[in-house]
Amino acid sequence: MSRFEADYILETAYGLAEAAAAIAGEQSSGTFMALPGETPELKARSAARVEVLEDLGPVDGPSLPGAGRADRPHRRAKMTISWPLATIGPSLPNLMATVAGNLFELRQVSGLRLTALRLPPEFAANHLGPAFGVDGTRQLTDVYGRPLIGTIIKPSVGLSPDETAGLVDQLCTAGIDFIKDDELQADGPACPFEVRVKAVMAVINRHGDKTGKKVMYAFNLTGDVDEMRARHDTVEALGGTCVMASLNSVGLAGMLALRKHARLPIHAHRNGWGYLSRAPMLGFDYTAWQVIWRLAGVDHMHVNGLQNKFCEPDDSVIASARACLTPLWPGDPSLPPCTVMPVFSSGQSVAQVHDTFRVMGTTDLIHAAGGGIMGHPQGAAGGVAAMRAAWEAAAAGISLDVAAREHSALAQAVKFAR
Repeated sequence: MSRFEADYILETAYGLAEAAAAIAGEQSSGTFMALPGETPELKARSAARVEVLEDLGPVDGPSLPGAGRADRPHRRAKMTISWPLATIGPSLPNLMATVAGNLFELRQVSGLRLTALRLPPEFAANHLGPAFGVDGTRQLTDVYGRPLIGTIIKPSVGLSPDETAGLVDQLCTAGIDFIKDDELQADGPACPFEVRVKAVMAVINRHGDKTGKKVMYAFNLTGDVDEMRARHDTVEALGGTCVMASLNSVGLAGMLALRKHARLPIHAHRNGWGYLSRAPMLGFDYTAWQVIWRLAGVDHMHVNGLQNKFCEPDDSVIASARACLTPLWPGDPSLPPCTVMPVFSSGQSVAQVHDTFRVMGTTDLIHAAGGGIMGHPQGAAGGVAAMRAAWEAAAAGISLDVAAREHSALAQAVKFAR
């Protein structure tokens, strides 16, 4: 019988086995009391199983309020639970309800974190996965052997469509590879989606005709399903090569519907990720969460950035980015890898380039810098040139300071970043 598995860090004041059994029961055939219909045969067919329970030792007290024995000693454990695939089928929304549903609310739980998710091959056959990923994104942008250098339209909101297009003109002239809407800019009356797309694509198409290079712009089409489909078609009709959606806003059903309709790459923004992850003993590790969205069919996923402006530590960012590039079924080359291009952003500049390349060992990523490009003393052209020079130096094993001696734009960027 095919099964799927989830790993957790569990914290409880109950016996570890008791708490783990309560979670497995709640998330499958059991409930808070024995029922006549829960026969041994039904349990064997449908119940979740606790596969691993490794005691990690005591902790000072409960991480979360509402635990049933808050005044008792608490312990943590690594826990793996498996479920028969037959109970849900290869359904991503119902997978989410199973591995990340009511279990967080159980009184036996004073902390619970989903850290990994392993799915059987049946999921590969029933979901489209990424249509473009790394290779398709490189083909559309004609960028090879280095990261895509990107930026974000800033100010996030407040610019008119014509002002947005004017900024895009500067960035295209500067040689940028990738531009995205800010996640706050969608279809407001001050900058309507269709008017913005027309104005921006007129600029991008003009530069593309002149240089042979078409900048990829991720237009934020976040909305209800019908709106997203219509907005996608507007972008496609005007020659655009990417759309963007906010994952936590449109949800799994919305993303699945968009993927079925889409003929352009889907740039996935994770805004809201903090409420799923920031409490250390509640919610998700990104390495588990990203599995679901890759299967849903996104092509790029934000992973934050090294030395970022937010609260996420570098080791978490690195693990997230590596996960995006790791095949979902590495032991079976006949199955699609479902790899996606990680997007490094948030306070990025030339200062993080060498560390990013060192820890990733690849240039299969988008490195997006807002102020790190637009705030360059020589303007956007200097910012783009400096970022490219920094990546060339990193790939060649040349230190940032040594490379800056030979490249004036990089030298100014280094001074600006420090």
